[in-house]
Amino acid sequence: MTHAPAQPSTATPAPDRLLRLILVGAGGRGTTYAGYATDTGRAEIIAVAEPDPERAAATLARHPGATHHPTWQALAEHPPEADAVLITTQDADHVEPTLRFAELGYHILLEKPMATSEDDVRRIVDAVQKAGVMLAVCHVLRYTPYTQGVKEIVDSGRLGDIVSVEHLEPVGWWHQAHSYVRGNWRREDQATPMLLAKSSHDLDWLSYIVGSPVTKVSSFGALTHFRPENRPAAAADNCLDCPVEPTCPYSAPRLYLGCLGHPDRERWPLGAVTDSRTPEGITQALREGPYGRCVYACDNDVVDHQVVNLEYATGATASFTMTAFTPFTHRKTRIFGTRGSLDGDGVNATVTDFVTGHEETLVLGVDGPDAGSGHGGGDERLVDAFLDALTTGDETLILSAPATSLESHLVAWAAERARHQGSVEALTP
Repeated sequence: MTHAPAQPSTATPAPDRLLRLILVGAGGRGTTYAGYATDTGRAEIIAVAEPDPERAAATLARHPGATHHPTWQALAEHPPEADAVLITTQDADHVEPTLRFAELGYHILLEKPMATSEDDVRRIVDAVQKAGVMLAVCHVLRYTPYTQGVKEIVDSGRLGDIVSVEHLEPVGWWHQAHSYVRGNWRREDQATPMLLAKSSHDLDWLSYIVGSPVTKVSSFGALTHFRPENRPAAAADNCLDCPVEPTCPYSAPRLYLGCLGHPDRERWPLGAVTDSRTPEGITQALREGPYGRCVYACDNDVVDHQVVNLEYATGATASFTMTAFTPFTHRKTRIFGTRGSLDGDGVNATVTDFVTGHEETLVLGVDGPDAGSGHGGGDERLVDAFLDALTTGDETLILSAPATSLESHLVAWAAERARHQGSVEALTP
């Protein structure tokens, strides 16, 4: 759809022209989505709003036809003709640009979580509905080949009626330290609770697979390990000065220097730490920035493990475990039905037929569970679906539309209330 300020158009783009996209926030997620979009040959980035000069310069080098704006507000003052905007700012900065660009008539690809409060998520949903624009939330797990394969098996009736599900998110010991102890998502007041920042994907995924809304939630969890009282007696404030560092599982030099020579890992997690690709540059970043800090001497407050129990309108139940203390790998899921069960590891799924007793293992996905490698194909397929929706005007091509994404956010906040209050929270289907 071609943008017309304050008056959304209902026309679809001509098939012989590129889709015109705006990028708001040129961090890791934004540049990933923008890169996928342009690599398809179907879209171009025409404007970038990014306050960091180095990130802006790198993004403009990748998209040389784009104009640069230091803030999204500056861009919105003189909105260019475009089909859509990609909003990939930090979590707390999602709301205002989303509301404004919806008002201006742009379709929107919005990084998850949608916002950091229930009220703001509802404001976003109301705004896009009022403006008549499409919104795709970046719940990338819905789009992976693995997810689509599991969904096809469940919907085929091969397992019978779903009765219960076990789902594990293995965050990974070093990923927890990187993102949720030292990194941008370490504090609830600066981002969101861990359940939204990391596991809104999983709550959304479970609802998608079960195919029924959540009606009841309970939850338990805490910040148990990454606390000052667990700090070794000899530990220093910075890993570079620490005599304990060689035997510490959370050594920053081991993690980040170990990324050198690995393109995916240089992109992430190293890209969040520094643009340097030399030992000297990485060491300087660890000395001067937050990523060299002792994990027991940070200002983090988000949980490092949590369990969520869910009941669905069909009567099915699910248990979800998120924990830091695992290898960094794909989610694990076991689905129990009345005629069969499925045991999946993010790539393979073993289906057991209760009539014949036969087991069949299917290869459904690809390796690469993280942001550096595209979330198992989810990043690319999300972008493809969004571009398809823009081209055809068919919003049903977006699997992570406003209503479904709202539900998973509300479930996360209900789980947080349950965790803090020791309650069972009811949700209205």
